[in-house]
Amino acid sequence: MVKKRVPEWLNNSLWSSTTPADNDRLLRYAPKTTTTTITDTSELPTEPPVPEPPPETSREEPPKPEITDPPSYDDENSSNSSAEDISRQAQILTELSRKVVNMRELRRLAAQGLPDGAGIRSTVWKLLLGYLPSDRGLWSSELAKRRSQYKHFKEELLMNPSEVTRMSDDSPSLELNCEDRGVLSRSEIPHGEHPLSLGKTSIWNQFFQDTEIIEQIDRDVKRTHPDMNFFSGDSPFAKSNQDALRNILTVFAKLNPGIRYVQGMNEILAPLFYVFRNDPDDENAAYAEADTFFCFVELLSGFRDHFCQQLDNSVVGIRSTITRLSQLLKEHDEELWRHLEVTTKINPQFYAFRWITLLLTQEFNFADSLHIWDTLLSDPEGPQETLLRICCAMLILVRRRLLAGDFTSNLKLLQHYPSTNISHLLYVANKLRARPIN
Repeated sequence: MVKKRVPEWLNNSLWSSTTPADNDRLLRYAPKTTTTTITDTSELPTEPPVPEPPPETSREEPPKPEITDPPSYDDENSSNSSAEDISRQAQILTELSRKVVNMRELRRLAAQGLPDGAGIRSTVWKLLLGYLPSDRGLWSSELAKRRSQYKHFKEELLMNPSEVTRMSDDSPSLELNCEDRGVLSRSEIPHGEHPLSLGKTSIWNQFFQDTEIIEQIDRDVKRTHPDMNFFSGDSPFAKSNQDALRNILTVFAKLNPGIRYVQGMNEILAPLFYVFRNDPDDENAAYAEADTFFCFVELLSGFRDHFCQQLDNSVVGIRSTITRLSQLLKEHDEELWRHLEVTTKINPQFYAFRWITLLLTQEFNFADSLHIWDTLLSDPEGPQETLLRICCAMLILVRRRLLAGDFTSNLKLLQHYPSTNISHLLYVANKLRARPIN
């Protein structure tokens, strides 16, 4: 059997990384059921304005005192790329100002990475996820409808059963009869609505079953990005953001009883909420919770089978997806594939499970994750195929270290992926799109 050669562009020294990553997260998230609660009080919105053009001299996040931004991208490249970023930002703003957005062109521009300022990422992600239609004339009505719908979800799904009983209790005649007898008034509670009822249709029985899921959601939300003041801390702003995450996950769990809540969904939710909550338009920021919910549902629809334990061994389950990653690596770099899976016998599940299920949110810093998601969401093929190419590229970028390593050193390297230049990573991933190695 003739061994496939690795092309010269992969042997470039740029693809070797030696800086160890700071993160030490080794959780493999196992599917689990959960429920969550939501609150919503704002009024319905008007049409969101198109983000304003950026300053001509620098990229700058619009001032929002309470919101803490993640660290910026690779500093050594920032000065060289600023002019290109401003030019691309102008092109994106031009597309967003059209009566009907050209989605093909917007995807092309977004795939190169979105600028941080002017609320561009917030608007573009909503378009890429199908939350906003391409026709700008429909934005206002669509947002009003969705935000109102989410408000009803919260009112229906997050209410304590005792509140439901109290609201439905409207029996003045019973109160009068009780008072006539000198007895304190008390609502008549049907057997199925009694807190001690074990009936399958009892709202209290369901409420107590949901409690375990809600507690899991609460624990995970409190662990979400503890290094960022936006998500963590005792400030009212951080706590309100945690409440929003908790509400979204609870409503999702109750609306999707087949999946409910799976540990790690909070990590996928966090980037969406961060981007929408940081929208410089105050109205959009105020409705970040509702907007995030629907975008989260849309994003997860392409990966939902990965969170269903019963489907783990099926053709649509997580193990099948990991096998596709293995095949992709074998197709593009058989030497590396053979060393990892045959020589050192590293099961791809040991590292790729977290990469794939959490959409790489735990392998890179937060700002780099947003950059990667720009590319993931912009691919017309869908995020899953792009995700697999990026995962394959991650292996190729550290191939020299992997080829020189044994089981222990390689597993440690892949479970604590080293810091790397994200632009280079996405460049390699794009090369793998239709370029088998001969």
